[in-house]
Amino acid sequence: MGLGLRPVHLAALKEGAPGLGFVEIIAENFLGRSELPRRQLRDIAARWPIVAHNVSLNLLGTDPLDTAYLRRLRELVETHQIPCVTDHLCFSAAQGLHLHDLLPVPLSSSLVPWAVDRIKAVQDALGVPFGIENASTYLRFVDDDLSEQEFLRQIVEGADCQLLLDINNVFVASVNHGFDPRGFLDAIPWERVAYVHLAGHLTRDDGLRHDTHDRPVDDEVWALYREAWRRGGPFPTLLEWDDHIPPLAVALAEVKKAITVRA
Repeated sequence: MGLGLRPVHLAALKEGAPGLGFVEIIAENFLGRSELPRRQLRDIAARWPIVAHNVSLNLLGTDPLDTAYLRRLRELVETHQIPCVTDHLCFSAAQGLHLHDLLPVPLSSSLVPWAVDRIKAVQDALGVPFGIENASTYLRFVDDDLSEQEFLRQIVEGADCQLLLDINNVFVASVNHGFDPRGFLDAIPWERVAYVHLAGHLTRDDGLRHDTHDRPVDDEVWALYREAWRRGGPFPTLLEWDDHIPPLAVALAEVKKAITVRA
């Protein structure tokens, strides 16, 4: 059972976190030269295994991969013996400008070779297993010729990489785009799932689901998590909480709820 590391929890983590098995960091928070976050990370790494989650690789963008960024990321991986790194299957930069969002691309078979080549290059540069995450989306493209699950499957198999399966994102997309989330789970290559994400989301007045990470996990997402466990468990499970963050004890209780849900 894992938890995404957030600064508001650092003080409480020093007092201990029973049942916490691993911690996920947002890698970009620790790639600068400031000593404070580096010291904080050393303290965390001395107590729990760490995995690195990224938001800036721009895997499906058209800009060249940022080799300087990859070098800093590899240094972080080697310093803290991080066993795997993940990022989102999306684009997040264009013409050298970071867009600070995880933007969708057409689910097109023509894009698969591009994604495969870039993921292979990232994995080679980092020297550890690399995984891609399914992102939340709010639109589809007229050029789509694959389902999202088939798009994911072709890419992870072609790149020989791992999958970070976000259960909340599957559910959010299933409502927003009108597909069966259980059918999505049926198509997942479970042997490639490194771990899964859980998070809360907002239901807007118009029915759209917005991936906000600012509240407890929705009951329907818990139900889908149970279905995922039946198909592909056991796997590590991690909770993300990024806004209106509760005290550490509340966040830990939420992620530990997974043990009861899947029983």
